[in-house]
Amino acid sequence: MSYLALARKYRPRRFGEVQTQEHVSETLKRAVAGDRVGHAYLLCGPRGVGKTTVARILAMALNCPRRTPEGEPCGECEDCARIWAGHTSLDVVEIDAASNRGVDDARELRERAMYAPSEEERYKVYILDEAHMLTREAWNALLKILEEPPPRVIFCFATTEARKIQQTASPILSRCQRFDFRRIGTGDIMRRLQEVLDSEGIASDPEALRAIARKANGGMRDGLSLLDQVLALSDDEVSVDVVVRVLGVVAEERYLELFDLVAGHRHGAVFDFVEALIDEGHDLVEFFHGLAEKLRLLLRLSLDPDFVPGSMTGEMRDAYARRAEAFSPGDLVRMLAMSSGLESDGSLRRTGRPRVLIEMLLLRMSYMDRTVELEEIIRALGGAPAPEPESAPPREPSGGVTSPDLPSESPSGRAPAPSPSDPGSGAAPPPALASAPLKPSSLAEGWDAVVEDGKRIGPGLSTFLRAATVVEETAGGVLVLRVPGALGSERLAGADVLPRLEEALALHSGRDSAKISIVAEDGGSETGAGAAANSARVSRETVRATRLQELVRRAPYLERAVAELDLELVD
Repeated sequence: MSYLALARKYRPRRFGEVQTQEHVSETLKRAVAGDRVGHAYLLCGPRGVGKTTVARILAMALNCPRRTPEGEPCGECEDCARIWAGHTSLDVVEIDAASNRGVDDARELRERAMYAPSEEERYKVYILDEAHMLTREAWNALLKILEEPPPRVIFCFATTEARKIQQTASPILSRCQRFDFRRIGTGDIMRRLQEVLDSEGIASDPEALRAIARKANGGMRDGLSLLDQVLALSDDEVSVDVVVRVLGVVAEERYLELFDLVAGHRHGAVFDFVEALIDEGHDLVEFFHGLAEKLRLLLRLSLDPDFVPGSMTGEMRDAYARRAEAFSPGDLVRMLAMSSGLESDGSLRRTGRPRVLIEMLLLRMSYMDRTVELEEIIRALGGAPAPEPESAPPREPSGGVTSPDLPSESPSGRAPAPSPSDPGSGAAPPPALASAPLKPSSLAEGWDAVVEDGKRIGPGLSTFLRAATVVEETAGGVLVLRVPGALGSERLAGADVLPRLEEALALHSGRDSAKISIVAEDGGSETGAGAAANSARVSRETVRATRLQELVRRAPYLERAVAELDLELVD
């Protein structure tokens, strides 16, 4: 006898042997037992999950003379054997819709369906595989017979792409009972492969079976076909080495080695690692898919240290758990996002040289620094100063000169002076108003001191203060400043900023009072009386200043850092 492939030899013969599709097999078995079988079924799902097999078992159950009361066929009688093997039968006809897809084929099928079964108690079952290949005209030819079928005639349409039927013949869906088949899990495929090997008397390694099950990608038929391929090379035992040689899958140790390279920031070793993969004959695209799965496993172990993968041995699980401890969950999320981005943009599928893309991905992972939150940076730099008690006396500055440390602003923009009758205001007036007389200096020198001490004027002004330049110093204590851009002139000439600038300028220049006149870059003058600033033309500086201010407004922590640490925003 010729050799019978494992996928055919161990094909289920009863509803109870169908793996993972209990929602379909149990429903059909009960329908057969209760004589509630529909006239048309649409079986949808990925390849190799049991669609055609379930259709054959249904045909066997309907025509088996030794059917059990629960609706199970015997699977051993002559009728069951012929249907199970796909041989010619008078009452069960399998049609490949990919090659019989025209309207003439559909009309012939319709005419054949009008004939009664060969015996009174039997059913005529038509199984159309790859039903989505039928043309729109062929579906239209079948609509009437599906709506009013002859007695004891059953149609089973199997398809991997139900959406195509929805597009070409949506009325068909309302005339059929639809069953959606699921992908078969890795654990279920491993158990079935182990049952097959036990029946064949062949030893196996659980890690080798897990690699085959992962390669099958949810298809039981694919898993059995791959096992057949491995057994062709090694008949006595299914080992990891044989699976790696035959299927080209990447061993688990390779991924563990890679995570050690990334955790140790060994950038140069990445090229040697990829070179070794190519020398061993591995497909880099297959390696990439395995890498995404292993990153997901590390993230799962990092978030839930007690998680135990069902299809992984304890020793291998502990090895991945140790690698997960070297990364924070944020790092693993970023690495998984890098991998997902490479797949989502399609560059890996389009390129003929995936080596460069894989190397760049691994290098980006190895150069990736540890995730640090912005709050940690602020705390490391000193953070916000602790608020002082109200009863604490004012601090005396060194050298007898008091800096203008302003309290909270009043609606007018000036700091409110304490009332003499306030019991908590026994201290001296604000330092900015009660400082000792200073030696008079020029307003330009005083303005340089204001710029250096700009953090005490108010948050977010340091950039505009440094951008302003002294144009001239006029008689009468008036300093004329040129500010680039309308935004800067409006900001410094505001009613809540200009008075404080003038007080600070008077303090640092040793004068009783000082006035500041703001001039926009285009020459428009802005007086100290608070008149509206003239509109300046849009320039690179105004766009930059607007962008920086918008950034400060949207990031509260950044605004706080600028205010407390006197930072300067740059592009």
